[in-house]
Amino acid sequence: MDGLSFDVRPGEFFAFLGPNGAGKTTTISILTTTLAKSSGTVRIGGYDLDRQAKDVRQSIGIIFQNPSLDLNLTAEENIRFHVSLYGIYGYRPSYRMMPRPYQENVLELAEVVGIAQDIFKPVKTFSGGMKRKLEIIRSLMHKPKILFLDEPTLGLDAVSRRSLWDYLQKIHEEEKMTIFLTTHYIEEAEEADRICIVNHGRMLFSGSPQEMKNLMVSKYLLIDAEDRDSLRSELAGFGPEPMEDGSLKVRFSESTPQNILSQIKTPLSFMRLHEPTLEEAYIDLVSNGQDEEEAS
Repeated sequence: MDGLSFDVRPGEFFAFLGPNGAGKTTTISILTTTLAKSSGTVRIGGYDLDRQAKDVRQSIGIIFQNPSLDLNLTAEENIRFHVSLYGIYGYRPSYRMMPRPYQENVLELAEVVGIAQDIFKPVKTFSGGMKRKLEIIRSLMHKPKILFLDEPTLGLDAVSRRSLWDYLQKIHEEEKMTIFLTTHYIEEAEEADRICIVNHGRMLFSGSPQEMKNLMVSKYLLIDAEDRDSLRSELAGFGPEPMEDGSLKVRFSESTPQNILSQIKTPLSFMRLHEPTLEEAYIDLVSNGQDEEEAS
C-alpha cells in the first residue's frame, strides 16, 4: 500500500472499491487481523490492532471471498461452532438444546438468504452459492458492531442478492451497524454513505456516490428532430456532438436541461435525459487514473 490512509465513521456504510490488484483484499485482511501490516497504525472500533487484536475480532463480522466452512458438518453445526467461539448463546451439543434466540436467529437468517430448507443438511452437499449464503448467516449471528463484506454476493443469484441487501440495509439502519464493503458489483455501492476508490495501493477518490458521479461524468441530453440542420443551429452555443444515428448529444453541467430546451423551436422527434450511473463514474475514474500512471 502506498501510504493509504482513511477513516470509517461509526454506523457508516463504507464502500471500498477498485480493480483487481488494487489492494482491496490486502487492506481488508489487515483490518480483520488475518494479515500483519508492515507499518502504520490501525484502530477498529476504538481498539488498537496491534495491542488489542482479540477485542477487534470480537467486534467484527466477516464474509470472506473464499469459503471457510467445515464440509463434514451440517450448515447449522457450522453456525453453532462459530458462535461458540464468540461465547454467545452458550454452547450445547445439539440444535434443540440451544437457546430459543439462537434458533430464531438461525431460521430468520436462513429464510432471508434462501436456505431455510437446507440448514440441517451437510455442507458437502451444498452448491457454491449455498455455501456463500451460509457464510453470510454465520457472519451475522453474533451481531457484530462492524461487518466486513469482501465480495459478499459473489456466486449469488439476482433474487438472493436483492434479499440479502434488503436485510443488510435493515440491520444497518436498526442496529447502527458499520458496514465495510468491497465488491465488483458497483451498483451495490449506490446506497453507500461514502465511497473510497483505490488503485495500485493509492487512493483515487473519497466521497459520496453523488459527489463521485458529479465529479467524473457529465450529464447530457440526447435530442433529435426531422430538421436536424435547424436543431444543430439552435444548439450551437451548447456544443452539440453528433451521434452515429444522427441525433445530438448535448452535455451540461452548470446549465440545466430547461435552459437548453428553451433555445429549441424546432419540433423534436426524440429526447432523453442521461443521468450518469455510479458504474460509469467508477470506470471513468479508474481509467483516468491508469492513463495518468502510464503517462508518468
